[in-house]
Amino acid sequence: MSAQTVKEFLAERGYADRFLDLAQLSATVSEAALALGCGEAQIAKTLSFVTAQGPVLIVAAGDAKVDNHKYKEYFHCKAVMCPRDQLEELIGHAAGGVCPFAVKDGVRVYLDESLRRFETVYPAAGNDHSALKLKLEELYTLSGALSYIDVCKLPAAAQN
Repeated sequence: MSAQTVKEFLAERGYADRFLDLAQLSATVSEAALALGCGEAQIAKTLSFVTAQGPVLIVAAGDAKVDNHKYKEYFHCKAVMCPRDQLEELIGHAAGGVCPFAVKDGVRVYLDESLRRFETVYPAAGNDHSALKLKLEELYTLSGALSYIDVCKLPAAAQN
């Protein structure tokens, strides 16, 4: 049901043609990159966290990892991932298809600075066989992101 909700969300905004229904599994960064024929870093993975103020989604480059110190500095709490069995209830999407579109009310969305290396990125689209191809500015607008934040670290090879 989640992918259908995302399709409707996109259609209402004139982006229906960006939905990619994939034959291959795309639940992980590596699976999505293989299915889309792009590098893993270009996958815009959506990380789900719980805070005292409610759920938070951070969309980051596929090769980025959350830096616990940076996260705590920004959010003033320890990084706690949303339990897999609560994703649909809290966010509106199941594991493997969590994306920053058509989420539940009150879910705050941020884009991590790690994405700024790319003009085009590929976020999930509501299930484990879908994605979108978006320009970074389109991702920012469609996701309703509150801002760019710097809470991730990149592998050494990507920092050069």
